[in-house]
Amino acid sequence: MAQFKPFDMEGMPLEEQPMTWKDMSTAPYDKKAVDAYTRTRVILMNGIENNAVLMSHAVARMHPEPEVKKAMAMIRRIDSQHQVAINWLNPADQSVIETTLGYEQVAVDLTANLAKNEPDPYVKQTLDFALLEDFDHLYRYSCLYDYIEGGDAEAIVQGKTDVKPGRPTSIEHRHPDDSMRKHYDKDTADIKTKMNYVTIVAGEQQTMLYYRAHGSMYPDDIARRLYAEIAEIEEQHVSQYELLGDPRETMLEKLALVQLNEAYLYYSYAQHESDPRIKGIWETHMKMEIAHFNECARLIRKFEGRDIHDILKADVVEPLIVFESNKDYVDRVLDAQLDLMPNNREYVRLRDLPDDWASFGYQAKVNAKGAPSEEIVSKAGRELAQRDQAEKIKKIKQEMARKMEKGMAAVPAR
Repeated sequence: MAQFKPFDMEGMPLEEQPMTWKDMSTAPYDKKAVDAYTRTRVILMNGIENNAVLMSHAVARMHPEPEVKKAMAMIRRIDSQHQVAINWLNPADQSVIETTLGYEQVAVDLTANLAKNEPDPYVKQTLDFALLEDFDHLYRYSCLYDYIEGGDAEAIVQGKTDVKPGRPTSIEHRHPDDSMRKHYDKDTADIKTKMNYVTIVAGEQQTMLYYRAHGSMYPDDIARRLYAEIAEIEEQHVSQYELLGDPRETMLEKLALVQLNEAYLYYSYAQHESDPRIKGIWETHMKMEIAHFNECARLIRKFEGRDIHDILKADVVEPLIVFESNKDYVDRVLDAQLDLMPNNREYVRLRDLPDDWASFGYQAKVNAKGAPSEEIVSKAGRELAQRDQAEKIKKIKQEMARKMEKGMAAVPAR
Protein backbone atom coordinates (compact mmCIF):
# COMPACT_ATOMS: atom_id res chain seq x y z
CA MET A 1 0.00 0.00 0.00
CA ALA A 2 1.60 3.24 -1.19
CA GLN A 3 -0.90 5.39 0.68
CA PHE A 4 -1.03 6.25 4.36
CA LYS A 5 -4.58 5.74 5.67
CA PRO A 6 -4.51 6.54 9.40
CA PHE A 7 -8.20 5.92 10.04
CA ASP A 8 -7.89 2.37 8.71
CA MET A 9 -4.94 1.47 10.96
CA GLU A 10 -5.08 -0.24 14.33
CA GLY A 11 -3.12 1.37 17.15
CA MET A 12 -1.50 -0.22 20.17
CA PRO A 13 -3.33 0.52 23.46
CA LEU A 14 -1.55 3.20 25.46
CA GLU A 15 -1.27 1.03 28.57
CA GLU A 16 0.73 -1.55 26.57
CA GLN A 17 3.25 0.93 25.18
CA PRO A 18 5.84 1.55 27.96
CA MET A 19 9.17 -0.01 26.98
CA THR A 20 11.80 -1.90 28.97
CA TRP A 21 15.32 -0.54 29.27
CA LYS A 22 16.52 -3.33 27.03
CA ASP A 23 13.96 -2.40 24.38
CA MET A 24 15.20 1.19 24.52
CA SER A 25 18.88 0.21 24.30
CA THR A 26 19.14 -2.15 21.35
CA ALA A 27 22.28 -2.86 19.34
CA PRO A 28 23.49 0.05 17.18
CA TYR A 29 23.97 -0.29 13.44
CA ASP A 30 27.44 -0.93 12.00
CA LYS A 31 28.60 2.39 10.59
CA LYS A 32 30.75 0.63 7.98
CA ALA A 33 27.93 -1.58 6.71
CA VAL A 34 24.79 0.52 7.21
CA ASP A 35 22.93 1.83 4.19
CA ALA A 36 23.20 5.62 3.99
CA TYR A 37 19.42 6.00 3.99
CA THR A 38 19.00 3.79 7.04
CA ARG A 39 21.29 6.28 8.79
CA THR A 40 19.23 9.24 7.53
CA ARG A 41 15.98 7.62 8.67
CA VAL A 42 17.45 7.10 12.14
CA ILE A 43 18.62 10.72 12.28
CA LEU A 44 15.32 12.17 11.12
CA MET A 45 13.09 10.03 13.35
CA ASN A 46 15.19 11.00 16.36
CA GLY A 47 14.43 14.63 15.54
CA ILE A 48 10.76 13.92 14.87
CA GLU A 49 10.37 12.30 18.29
CA ASN A 50 12.32 15.08 19.98
CA ASN A 51 9.99 17.66 18.40
CA ALA A 52 6.94 15.73 19.63
CA VAL A 53 8.30 15.74 23.18
CA LEU A 54 9.06 19.47 23.08
CA MET A 55 5.64 20.26 21.59
CA SER A 56 3.91 18.18 24.27
CA HIS A 57 5.81 20.01 27.00
CA ALA A 58 4.70 23.34 25.53
CA VAL A 59 1.06 22.22 25.46
CA ALA A 60 1.27 20.95 29.04
CA ARG A 61 2.55 24.35 30.19
CA MET A 62 -0.15 26.33 28.43
CA HIS A 63 -3.31 24.20 28.31
CA PRO A 64 -5.69 24.72 31.26
CA GLU A 65 -7.38 21.29 31.30
CA PRO A 66 -5.95 18.70 33.77
CA GLU A 67 -7.16 15.84 31.57
CA VAL A 68 -5.20 17.22 28.63
CA LYS A 69 -2.09 17.57 30.80
CA LYS A 70 -2.37 13.95 31.95
CA ALA A 71 -2.86 12.68 28.41
CA MET A 72 0.12 14.71 27.23
CA ALA A 73 2.26 13.27 30.04
CA MET A 74 1.45 9.72 28.94
CA ILE A 75 2.02 10.35 25.23
CA ARG A 76 5.16 12.34 25.97
CA ARG A 77 6.63 9.51 28.05
CA ILE A 78 6.26 7.06 25.17
CA ASP A 79 7.61 9.53 22.62
CA SER A 80 10.57 10.09 24.92
CA GLN A 81 11.23 6.35 25.05
CA HIS A 82 10.95 6.19 21.26
CA GLN A 83 13.55 8.91 20.94
CA VAL A 84 16.00 7.06 23.18
CA ALA A 85 15.46 3.80 21.30
CA ILE A 86 16.14 5.51 17.97
CA ASN A 87 19.04 7.66 19.09
CA TRP A 88 20.73 4.63 20.65
CA LEU A 89 20.86 3.04 17.18
CA ASN A 90 23.76 5.39 16.44
CA PRO A 91 27.10 3.62 17.09
CA ALA A 92 29.63 4.99 19.54
CA ASP A 93 32.42 4.86 16.95
CA GLN A 94 30.60 7.25 14.60
CA SER A 95 32.33 10.58 15.11
CA VAL A 96 30.56 13.92 15.45
CA ILE A 97 31.55 15.01 11.94
CA GLU A 98 30.47 11.66 10.45
CA THR A 99 27.08 12.05 12.12
CA THR A 100 27.00 15.64 10.88
CA LEU A 101 27.45 14.51 7.29
CA GLY A 102 24.47 12.23 7.85
CA TYR A 103 22.49 15.21 9.13
CA GLU A 104 23.23 17.18 5.98
CA GLN A 105 22.36 14.23 3.76
CA VAL A 106 19.03 14.20 5.61
CA ALA A 107 18.62 17.91 4.94
CA VAL A 108 19.34 17.60 1.22
CA ASP A 109 17.36 14.50 0.31
CA LEU A 110 14.48 15.11 2.72
CA THR A 111 14.01 18.71 1.58
CA ALA A 112 14.19 17.68 -2.07
CA ASN A 113 11.60 14.94 -1.55
CA LEU A 114 9.24 17.30 0.26
CA ALA A 115 9.66 20.03 -2.37
CA LYS A 116 9.01 17.65 -5.27
CA ASN A 117 5.72 16.61 -3.69
CA GLU A 118 4.57 19.93 -2.17
CA PRO A 119 1.21 21.19 -3.52
CA ASP A 120 1.54 24.75 -2.16
CA PRO A 121 3.75 26.85 -4.52
CA TYR A 122 4.98 29.20 -1.77
CA VAL A 123 5.88 26.37 0.60
CA LYS A 124 7.62 24.56 -2.28
CA GLN A 125 9.64 27.70 -3.07
CA THR A 126 10.69 28.02 0.56
CA LEU A 127 11.84 24.41 0.56
CA ASP A 128 13.77 24.84 -2.69
CA PHE A 129 15.40 28.00 -1.35
CA ALA A 130 16.76 26.37 1.81
CA LEU A 131 17.69 23.19 -0.08
CA LEU A 132 20.56 24.99 -1.80
CA GLU A 133 21.88 26.21 1.55
CA ASP A 134 21.85 22.79 3.21
CA PHE A 135 23.42 21.40 0.05
CA ASP A 136 26.34 23.79 0.53
CA HIS A 137 26.61 22.83 4.21
CA LEU A 138 27.20 19.22 3.18
CA TYR A 139 30.12 20.39 1.03
CA ARG A 140 31.64 22.58 3.78
CA TYR A 141 31.41 19.79 6.35
CA SER A 142 32.95 17.35 3.85
CA CYS A 143 35.94 19.70 3.73
CA LEU A 144 36.10 19.67 7.52
CA TYR A 145 35.93 15.85 7.55
CA ASP A 146 38.86 15.75 5.14
CA TYR A 147 40.80 18.32 7.19
CA ILE A 148 40.40 16.91 10.71
CA GLU A 149 39.99 13.16 10.12
CA GLY A 150 41.32 12.62 6.60
CA GLY A 151 37.91 11.19 5.76
CA ASP A 152 36.04 11.03 2.48
CA ALA A 153 32.37 12.09 2.67
CA GLU A 154 31.55 9.51 -0.01
CA ALA A 155 31.95 6.84 2.67
CA ILE A 156 28.94 8.41 4.40
CA VAL A 157 26.68 9.49 1.51
CA GLN A 158 27.60 6.40 -0.57
CA GLY A 159 27.17 8.18 -3.90
CA LYS A 160 23.48 8.81 -3.29
CA THR A 161 23.90 12.57 -2.75
CA ASP A 162 26.28 14.89 -4.59
CA VAL A 163 28.93 16.63 -2.49
CA LYS A 164 29.64 19.98 -4.13
CA PRO A 165 28.99 23.66 -3.40
CA GLY A 166 25.54 25.18 -3.38
CA ARG A 167 24.58 28.73 -2.42
CA PRO A 168 27.74 29.77 -0.52
CA THR A 169 27.26 29.57 3.23
CA SER A 170 29.13 32.86 3.66
CA ILE A 171 26.34 34.76 1.86
CA GLU A 172 23.49 32.89 3.57
CA HIS A 173 23.62 35.01 6.74
CA ARG A 174 20.58 37.26 6.98
CA HIS A 175 19.00 39.77 9.30
CA PRO A 176 16.17 38.20 11.36
CA ASP A 177 13.68 40.39 9.45
CA ASP A 178 14.50 38.38 6.34
CA SER A 179 13.40 35.12 7.97
CA MET A 180 9.77 36.24 7.87
CA ARG A 181 7.46 34.04 5.75
CA LYS A 182 3.77 33.78 4.85
CA HIS A 183 1.76 30.97 6.43
CA TYR A 184 -0.60 28.47 4.87
CA ASP A 185 -4.34 28.66 5.56
CA LYS A 186 -5.31 25.92 8.00
CA ASP A 187 -8.80 25.65 6.50
CA THR A 188 -7.68 25.18 2.89
CA ALA A 189 -4.15 23.76 3.07
CA ASP A 190 -3.65 20.21 1.79
CA ILE A 191 -2.88 17.62 4.46
CA LYS A 192 0.37 16.89 2.61
CA THR A 193 1.44 20.52 3.09
CA LYS A 194 0.78 20.22 6.82
CA MET A 195 2.75 16.98 7.05
CA ASN A 196 5.65 18.48 5.09
CA TYR A 197 5.58 21.49 7.41
CA VAL A 198 5.77 19.44 10.60
CA THR A 199 8.51 17.25 9.11
CA ILE A 200 10.83 20.03 7.98
CA VAL A 201 10.45 22.10 11.15
CA ALA A 202 11.33 19.09 13.31
CA GLY A 203 14.23 18.06 11.09
CA GLU A 204 15.82 21.49 10.95
CA GLN A 205 15.25 22.08 14.65
CA GLN A 206 17.16 18.91 15.49
CA THR A 207 20.01 19.91 13.19
CA MET A 208 20.29 23.31 14.84
CA LEU A 209 20.32 21.74 18.31
CA TYR A 210 22.87 19.07 17.35
CA TYR A 211 25.35 21.58 15.94
CA ARG A 212 24.99 23.83 18.98
CA ALA A 213 25.49 20.92 21.36
CA HIS A 214 28.40 19.22 19.57
CA GLY A 215 30.38 21.93 17.79
CA SER A 216 32.16 22.83 21.02
CA MET A 217 33.46 19.28 21.37
CA TYR A 218 36.24 19.92 18.86
CA PRO A 219 39.50 21.54 20.06
CA ASP A 220 40.29 22.77 16.54
CA ASP A 221 39.35 26.45 16.13
CA ILE A 222 38.16 26.20 12.52
CA ALA A 223 35.88 23.29 13.40
CA ARG A 224 34.34 25.17 16.32
CA ARG A 225 33.77 28.29 14.22
CA LEU A 226 32.32 26.34 11.28
CA TYR A 227 29.79 24.65 13.55
CA ALA A 228 28.92 28.04 15.02
CA GLU A 229 28.44 29.52 11.55
CA ILE A 230 26.27 26.75 10.16
CA ALA A 231 24.28 26.38 13.40
CA GLU A 232 23.11 29.96 12.90
CA ILE A 233 21.94 29.20 9.36
CA GLU A 234 19.98 26.27 10.77
CA GLU A 235 18.41 28.68 13.27
CA GLN A 236 17.40 30.85 10.32
CA HIS A 237 15.88 27.81 8.64
CA VAL A 238 13.87 26.87 11.72
CA SER A 239 12.67 30.47 11.99
CA GLN A 240 11.51 30.62 8.39
CA TYR A 241 9.97 27.15 8.32
CA GLU A 242 8.00 27.47 11.55
CA LEU A 243 6.34 30.63 10.23
CA LEU A 244 4.82 28.65 7.35
CA GLY A 245 2.36 27.10 9.84
CA ASP A 246 -0.99 28.77 10.50
CA PRO A 247 -0.89 30.36 13.99
CA ARG A 248 -4.66 29.97 14.23
CA GLU A 249 -4.33 26.21 14.73
CA THR A 250 -5.14 25.34 18.33
CA MET A 251 -2.59 23.68 20.60
CA LEU A 252 -4.41 20.36 20.40
CA GLU A 253 -4.77 20.67 16.63
CA LYS A 254 -1.02 21.23 16.25
CA LEU A 255 -0.27 18.31 18.55
CA ALA A 256 -2.61 16.05 16.58
CA LEU A 257 -0.73 16.96 13.40
CA VAL A 258 2.58 16.18 15.11
CA GLN A 259 1.37 12.75 16.22
CA LEU A 260 -0.16 12.01 12.83
CA ASN A 261 3.12 13.01 11.20
CA GLU A 262 5.06 10.57 13.38
CA ALA A 263 2.82 7.71 12.31
CA TYR A 264 3.00 8.84 8.66
CA LEU A 265 6.80 8.88 8.70
CA TYR A 266 7.14 5.54 10.48
CA TYR A 267 4.79 4.01 7.93
CA SER A 268 6.68 5.64 5.05
CA TYR A 269 10.04 4.39 6.25
CA ALA A 270 8.86 0.88 7.03
CA GLN A 271 8.04 0.52 3.32
CA HIS A 272 11.63 1.23 2.27
CA GLU A 273 13.83 0.11 5.17
CA SER A 274 16.49 -2.41 4.11
CA ASP A 275 17.44 -3.46 7.67
CA PRO A 276 14.83 -5.98 8.91
CA ARG A 277 15.47 -5.26 12.58
CA ILE A 278 15.11 -1.51 12.18
CA LYS A 279 12.08 -1.97 9.93
CA GLY A 280 10.45 -3.79 12.85
CA ILE A 281 11.10 -0.75 15.07
CA TRP A 282 9.44 1.55 12.53
CA GLU A 283 6.39 -0.75 12.33
CA THR A 284 5.99 -1.04 16.10
CA HIS A 285 6.39 2.68 16.70
CA MET A 286 3.86 3.40 13.95
CA LYS A 287 1.18 1.43 15.80
CA MET A 288 1.93 3.38 18.98
CA GLU A 289 1.75 6.73 17.20
CA ILE A 290 -1.63 5.87 15.68
CA ALA A 291 -2.91 5.48 19.23
CA HIS A 292 -1.37 8.84 20.17
CA PHE A 293 -3.09 10.48 17.22
CA ASN A 294 -6.40 8.89 18.17
CA GLU A 295 -6.04 10.19 21.72
CA CYS A 296 -5.44 13.71 20.41
CA ALA A 297 -8.55 13.36 18.25
CA ARG A 298 -10.54 12.36 21.35
CA LEU A 299 -9.30 15.40 23.27
CA ILE A 300 -10.17 17.72 20.38
CA ARG A 301 -13.67 16.28 20.25
CA LYS A 302 -14.17 16.61 24.01
CA PHE A 303 -12.65 20.03 24.64
CA GLU A 304 -13.07 21.81 21.31
CA GLY A 305 -16.21 20.10 19.98
CA ARG A 306 -14.58 19.34 16.62
CA ASP A 307 -14.17 16.14 14.66
CA ILE A 308 -10.66 15.28 13.51
CA HIS A 309 -12.02 14.38 10.05
CA ASP A 310 -13.21 17.96 9.64
CA ILE A 311 -9.75 19.24 10.55
CA LEU A 312 -7.76 16.95 8.26
CA LYS A 313 -10.30 17.01 5.41
CA ALA A 314 -8.63 13.83 4.10
CA ASP A 315 -8.59 10.14 4.86
CA VAL A 316 -5.35 9.53 2.96
CA VAL A 317 -1.92 11.17 3.05
CA GLU A 318 0.10 10.71 -0.12
CA PRO A 319 2.67 10.32 -1.46
CA LEU A 320 4.89 8.80 1.20
CA ILE A 321 8.07 10.57 2.30
CA VAL A 322 10.99 8.65 0.82
CA PHE A 323 14.75 8.92 1.13
CA GLU A 324 16.11 8.49 -2.38
CA SER A 325 18.73 10.08 -4.62
CA ASN A 326 17.74 13.54 -5.85
CA LYS A 327 20.80 14.57 -7.83
CA ASP A 328 18.91 15.67 -10.95
CA TYR A 329 16.36 17.64 -8.96
CA VAL A 330 19.03 19.43 -6.91
CA ASP A 331 20.96 20.29 -10.08
CA ARG A 332 17.83 21.82 -11.63
CA VAL A 333 17.23 23.96 -8.55
CA LEU A 334 20.90 24.97 -8.49
CA ASP A 335 20.72 26.11 -12.11
CA ALA A 336 17.52 28.08 -11.59
CA GLN A 337 17.70 29.50 -8.08
CA LEU A 338 21.28 29.89 -6.89
CA ASP A 339 21.04 33.70 -6.76
CA LEU A 340 17.63 33.95 -5.04
CA MET A 341 17.38 35.92 -1.80
CA PRO A 342 14.43 36.58 0.55
CA ASN A 343 12.95 40.08 0.78
CA ASN A 344 9.56 41.13 2.19
CA ARG A 345 8.48 37.48 2.51
CA GLU A 346 9.13 36.88 -1.20
CA TYR A 347 12.13 35.55 -3.15
CA VAL A 348 13.96 37.84 -5.57
CA ARG A 349 17.15 37.78 -7.62
CA LEU A 350 20.27 39.11 -5.96
CA ARG A 351 20.47 41.88 -8.54
CA ASP A 352 16.96 43.07 -7.59
CA LEU A 353 17.57 43.47 -3.85
CA PRO A 354 17.03 47.02 -2.57
CA ASP A 355 20.08 48.96 -1.44
CA ASP A 356 18.68 49.10 2.09
CA TRP A 357 18.26 45.32 2.39
CA ALA A 358 18.69 44.68 6.11
CA SER A 359 20.87 41.62 5.56
CA PHE A 360 23.68 43.59 3.93
CA GLY A 361 24.57 45.20 7.24
CA TYR A 362 24.05 42.00 9.21
CA GLN A 363 26.25 39.97 6.87
CA ALA A 364 29.00 42.58 6.97
CA LYS A 365 28.94 42.39 10.76
CA VAL A 366 29.14 38.61 11.21
CA ASN A 367 31.69 38.11 8.42
CA ALA A 368 33.89 41.03 9.50
CA LYS A 369 36.62 38.69 10.78
CA GLY A 370 36.26 36.09 8.04
CA ALA A 371 33.89 33.25 7.21
CA PRO A 372 34.87 29.77 8.51
CA SER A 373 32.92 28.17 5.64
CA GLU A 374 35.35 29.80 3.19
CA GLU A 375 38.46 29.13 5.27
CA ILE A 376 37.80 25.39 5.57
CA VAL A 377 37.82 24.93 1.79
CA SER A 378 41.38 26.25 1.51
CA LYS A 379 42.51 24.36 4.61
CA ALA A 380 41.26 21.13 3.07
CA GLY A 381 42.97 21.99 -0.22
CA ARG A 382 39.70 21.69 -2.10
CA GLU A 383 38.88 23.27 -5.43
CA LEU A 384 35.66 23.17 -7.39
CA ALA A 385 35.65 20.34 -9.90
CA GLN A 386 33.13 21.97 -12.23
CA ARG A 387 34.44 25.10 -13.92
CA ASP A 388 30.97 26.39 -14.93
CA GLN A 389 29.67 26.09 -11.38
CA ALA A 390 32.80 27.71 -9.97
CA GLU A 391 32.37 30.68 -12.27
CA LYS A 392 28.68 31.05 -11.41
CA ILE A 393 29.39 30.98 -7.67
CA LYS A 394 32.25 33.45 -8.11
CA LYS A 395 29.94 35.88 -9.92
CA ILE A 396 27.30 35.58 -7.21
CA LYS A 397 29.87 36.35 -4.50
CA GLN A 398 31.11 39.33 -6.50
CA GLU A 399 27.58 40.62 -7.04
CA MET A 400 26.81 40.21 -3.34
CA ALA A 401 29.97 42.15 -2.44
CA ARG A 402 29.10 44.90 -4.92
CA LYS A 403 25.50 45.17 -3.71
CA MET A 404 26.65 45.14 -0.10
CA GLU A 405 29.18 47.92 -0.68
CA LYS A 406 26.52 50.01 -2.40
CA GLY A 407 23.98 49.27 0.31
CA MET A 408 26.36 50.07 3.17
CA ALA A 409 27.33 53.33 1.46
CA ALA A 410 23.66 54.28 1.37
CA VAL A 411 23.33 53.96 5.16
CA PRO A 412 23.53 57.42 6.79
CA ALA A 413 26.53 57.93 9.07
CA ARG A 414 25.69 58.18 12.77
